[in-house]
Amino acid sequence: MKFIDRNFVRRDVLQLGSLFALGLGTADLLNLSKIARADEVGLRLKPRSKSCILIWLDGGPSHLETFDLKPDAPIEVRGPLESISTSIPGVHLSESLPEMAKMIEKFAIIRSMTSPLGEHNFGTHYLMTGYKPTPVLEYPTLGGVASHLLRSQTVLPQNLAIPDFQVGGGNLSGAGYLPSNHAPFSISGDPAKPDFQVEDLELAQGLDSARLLRRQRYVHQLSELNSFGGGSKNSFSDLDRSVELVSSPTAREAFQIDQESPKTRQKYGPRTIGQSCLLARRLIERGATFVTVNNRGWDTHNDLITRLKDGYTGAKKPVGLIPSLDLALSGLVNDLDERGLLEQTLVVVMGEFGRTPKLNSAGGRDHWPRVFSVALAGGGIRAAQLIGASDATGESPADRPVTPSDLAATIYTLLGIDPQLELKTTDGRPVRLTPHDAQVIQELVG
Repeated sequence: MKFIDRNFVRRDVLQLGSLFALGLGTADLLNLSKIARADEVGLRLKPRSKSCILIWLDGGPSHLETFDLKPDAPIEVRGPLESISTSIPGVHLSESLPEMAKMIEKFAIIRSMTSPLGEHNFGTHYLMTGYKPTPVLEYPTLGGVASHLLRSQTVLPQNLAIPDFQVGGGNLSGAGYLPSNHAPFSISGDPAKPDFQVEDLELAQGLDSARLLRRQRYVHQLSELNSFGGGSKNSFSDLDRSVELVSSPTAREAFQIDQESPKTRQKYGPRTIGQSCLLARRLIERGATFVTVNNRGWDTHNDLITRLKDGYTGAKKPVGLIPSLDLALSGLVNDLDERGLLEQTLVVVMGEFGRTPKLNSAGGRDHWPRVFSVALAGGGIRAAQLIGASDATGESPADRPVTPSDLAATIYTLLGIDPQLELKTTDGRPVRLTPHDAQVIQELVG
């Protein structure tokens, strides 16, 4: 969670020095710089979703082994995994997604995503922001924009990442040109481990909540006495929110995944992705707006069947990337549905690109952005449908190409954010949330 803004003026540095007296582990949540906010009044749409959980398959998942199998293609194309039928006639998924196949009517799958960017950092930026990367400006991610424009009555950060936001090589801050406190709050821990805790919610040694609040009052008084707090109410508002986060029993309780019953935890699967999805549900349930579950390992240039299906050589039960995703995703969607939260929570499953139509000599697949798949559930979408199609070998879109800009515009629309809204950069330059050619996917929202 290292997202300190570098544009402090001298007065802000003096203020920051006084904040260290609080002993906070969340100082980098604060935004003490003067960054202009957008004038978004009157530009909100009617939201279908209150929140979004993005399951990010870091490295680029193979569409040919997950959501777009080609059972009639030659062996070097269709690969080692078999296809299975679903509850929708004619729609097949990977043999390693049996739970998702049983509930396919809750999903919409886009099989014609397309991008020109086959490098991890560039592809990640495009999918996460809706904009192709440029050296001139770093755009905010979907979660950063949601945090900036959507506010809920909760002490929790609005944009979080589990376990962290080291995606696509780790060069994406998340906040872009927005204030740095809209970057993801990284949990920096594995929810699947028995000793899991969020370090940045722990008070400094010897500091309890009462002493923390006294120090907070002291900082406010010191500011008034020295007259360097004038015009910086937003800075102290950020300070107050951070103190509230650290001292709030409600916030601490949200991260206490061990409060869940063994039965519930088992539904999500024991691996990190499953328990991360369970923690994401707890956070959304308590008012967080956008949670990214970062699942690494999908850059499968070699040994495809071991990494995607088995998990390790000699495994008696498949525990690879796809079976673990299957348990996590089905557990999350069913749990949200049972709690009455699915219609107001958008679930998106994607990575930065797909994989090559033909297996390589190492038994893997290389980067392939020309066509790939994205799965969505909940959030008021029209489910039980396929959108677009790839050709017979999964090489190119055959019907209804969809760009990352289109997907971003659709996600914003579902969250009640006008994708044509203009925000302002630090130098006052207006920038649209999505490019001018971005089109909302009407099949999902119509």
